[in-house]
Amino acid sequence: MTDITLRPETPDDHPAIDQMIARAFGPGRYAKASERLREGNTPLAGIGMVAATAEGPVGCARMWPVKIGEASVAFLGPLAVEAGARRAGLGAELVEAACRAAQAAGFTAVLLVGDLPFFERVGFDIAPGVKMPGPTDPRRILVRPLVPGGAEGLEGTARVP
Repeated sequence: MTDITLRPETPDDHPAIDQMIARAFGPGRYAKASERLREGNTPLAGIGMVAATAEGPVGCARMWPVKIGEASVAFLGPLAVEAGARRAGLGAELVEAACRAAQAAGFTAVLLVGDLPFFERVGFDIAPGVKMPGPTDPRRILVRPLVPGGAEGLEGTARVP
């Protein structure tokens, strides 16, 4: 495979990313509680990351603004990598790059819904006081502080600002 470069997502990437996400997750993604945080929301410019070749995007870690109580946090997802581009660590590289970009933009924490065994390797843990706007296994609601104490006091249902 051609060299892969990580870079911020741009609006020009949206059609290719939308198609990649559709291939990765299918129509069932619209029923998930995470989708409630994307409906009527806009991806965070310059914070979501894309893994790209000369041919275009082959992976993404999208980021969205959300509120939990009065706190503003970045919501990561979906995370997707094309089957032909999967290699050890590309998903984790995308997550790390997106978290660095969120921290540089002033966010103190990143929220996501996912599998703890994968995401704890990149600094996420269960967010016990956080709920999703729909049925979600609370063990899958994860948070990563981006600064010391960045996830402290997060309590309530995540919502679109």
